[in-house]
Amino acid sequence: MAAITGSAETRREDRTMRRSPGDEAGSGGSQGRNRAGLRRRLRENLSAHGFLLGALLCFGFFAWYPMVREVIMSFQRTKRGRTSWVGWENLDRIFNDPAFWQAWRNTLLYTGLALLLGFAVPFLVAIVLNELRHAKSYLRILVYLPVMLPPVASVLLFKYFYDPDYGLFNHILSALHLPTSAWLNSADTAMLSVVIASTWMNMGGATLIYLAGLQNIPGELYEAAELDGAGLLRRIWHVTIPQTRLILSLLLLLQIVATMQVFVEPFLLTGGNGPEGSTTTVVYLVYQYAFNFNNYGSASALGLVMLLVLAGFSAVYVRLSRNAD
Repeated sequence: MAAITGSAETRREDRTMRRSPGDEAGSGGSQGRNRAGLRRRLRENLSAHGFLLGALLCFGFFAWYPMVREVIMSFQRTKRGRTSWVGWENLDRIFNDPAFWQAWRNTLLYTGLALLLGFAVPFLVAIVLNELRHAKSYLRILVYLPVMLPPVASVLLFKYFYDPDYGLFNHILSALHLPTSAWLNSADTAMLSVVIASTWMNMGGATLIYLAGLQNIPGELYEAAELDGAGLLRRIWHVTIPQTRLILSLLLLLQIVATMQVFVEPFLLTGGNGPEGSTTTVVYLVYQYAFNFNNYGSASALGLVMLLVLAGFSAVYVRLSRNAD
């Protein structure tokens, strides 16, 4: 038995001793390939993390740091270059300012009118473009053209259109024997005039997004609806809207957040306040606190209130959307 065991051990030693240098070289080559693959993955990961680091630095410097700084300044007062902590004094000041509540009423009015026009009109335009068979590409460019124009140029163009004496809109109304309007010079029509200009300036991007979503709807759904006798409105209600519900809900959230922060249009069209303060928005009030009154603490406090309102609305909206899904 001992002889058999010794013979087996001798054979294992012989096989170990008979391993060729090529086997060792193959093992070394495999390890070299593994090391090369590891180095390649490290280089790829370093490149990816480098691009990610650049984005994080941009967000941190231009977005997150100003937000943190705004929160800190909301509880401070800066006077003659000296900063002191004042607690809730800035918030108390803006809540007791009558302009604060008027600005919120005007902002909510602007948001409501912008949703009626700026949310519905691009969707209807996208449906019309989707139904066309000819010149679709040229019409897309035409619809998107206002987005490519500088906002200041577009606003000044509409300011000329709204002129009560020689503006284009009143000339058209006069030619149709309809009563003219004061447009930006009347407290009753100033906000509506701002919304019309803003809708024309910004509807191109939303229209193209809606159009892309409409083109992804299977044609079989429309054919089945037509076989069931559904007309145009019923096809839109039962096919188009359900199939684009995700895009509609996303753009609704983005548009509400964007319209609540409107500044350029009322500032350039009416000087910010408008007749009887009818176009004063929350963001313009922030601008007034900071640059007209040199009260950066109150401006930061109002910006913080706006941040909390929009963050709370977005959280509730996303939660309700998930429950609906």
